[in-house]
Amino acid sequence: MSKKPKKKSELQGVNHLVVDATLGITDLVEAMHKQIVHPPLLPSTKIQKLITKIASIAFKNFRWSTLFVGKTLDKTLGLLNPAIGNLKSSDKKDFILSILNGVIGDYLAEKENPLEIKMHLLHQSKKITLDTKSIEDSYANIFGKIIIMVHGSCMNANLWTRKNHNHGEVLTKETNETLIYLNYNSGKHVSTNGKEFNKLLEKLTEIWPVPVEEITIINHSMGGLVTRSALYYGEQAEKNWTKLTKKIVFLGTPHHGSHIERKGNYLDLILESVPYAKPFAKLGKIRSAGVTDLRYGNLVDEDWQNKNRFELKKEEKKHIPLSENIAFYSIAAVFGKEKSYLKNRIFGDSLVSVKSALGKHKNPDKTLHFKKENTFTVYENNHSDLLSNPKISEILKNWLH
Repeated sequence: MSKKPKKKSELQGVNHLVVDATLGITDLVEAMHKQIVHPPLLPSTKIQKLITKIASIAFKNFRWSTLFVGKTLDKTLGLLNPAIGNLKSSDKKDFILSILNGVIGDYLAEKENPLEIKMHLLHQSKKITLDTKSIEDSYANIFGKIIIMVHGSCMNANLWTRKNHNHGEVLTKETNETLIYLNYNSGKHVSTNGKEFNKLLEKLTEIWPVPVEEITIINHSMGGLVTRSALYYGEQAEKNWTKLTKKIVFLGTPHHGSHIERKGNYLDLILESVPYAKPFAKLGKIRSAGVTDLRYGNLVDEDWQNKNRFELKKEEKKHIPLSENIAFYSIAAVFGKEKSYLKNRIFGDSLVSVKSALGKHKNPDKTLHFKKENTFTVYENNHSDLLSNPKISEILKNWLH
């Protein structure tokens, strides 16, 4: 019988990350060295080839030393794991981990790095295990109406509270509704998180201590894409939770993508085309699958499978219309004043344009048809202000209650 592998600690996860980063930087420096020693379009001399050969040996030795030190340190940390454990929990640690997962979360998942955030539910910053007793222990009162808060890219559940304001807490303060938060690795593909969220929601409705009457999901930014993906997969499989979901709210969700990620894609192309800058194109390709899904607002596996996600090309994603059996609401933000029409139209809340947030597309067949009374645009607010504007809480009260 084979031994079960020991669970890695977060300190070991940090060590793995440092080793891989060091190796990555070494590759970048070596590539730059070759570009400088061997200028493009010019023949190489014997001296140049000799310099490259000597440098190659040096780089190889450095890589070997890095791997040796990394493996040695990993074994040492493994032995100390029972005494040291994981990194001390704090809001700052959670914030750093959420950014790390947003930027390279797909890599962390692939390498099974302990720093990856596994999808889970929370109440008052405490993780809820998916069983009836854990839910009963987490709440003083449990109701059949559930509100689930889904955060955006590079964020976590704690960041729903901003400037001492939390929409979920305001909405449930005087109502018989149970508030739950979702935490997830925002660096993984939206569809990967969507399928996982679909399974989690179905399990939640099965083990909820009282009969579930209604589910409302409030999403910020990427969270809206994850929820739409989960809804798509849930409806395809006729999951019960999709029939219980009555209202879904989007705050600054890039339904048709973000201009920021599209600019990043253009930068990749520019760096690839300039000889001396070409090695730096590798840096742009560090960004996660979750980030590149934001280019056009990918929702399903077909949007990215068997495709080069860094290749510059037109939108090819599958159009997923809004479900007819659920009330959808969407709020867009604009960092400019209401009169700054052109600037507001282009830049929106600085990350997501108004058109994308409200589901409007230049191709009418791809437009998401929100009811006019179910949309709102708030001015002189950026993407993060959507979380802390009390006016938005009042709008949500009117919509949801």
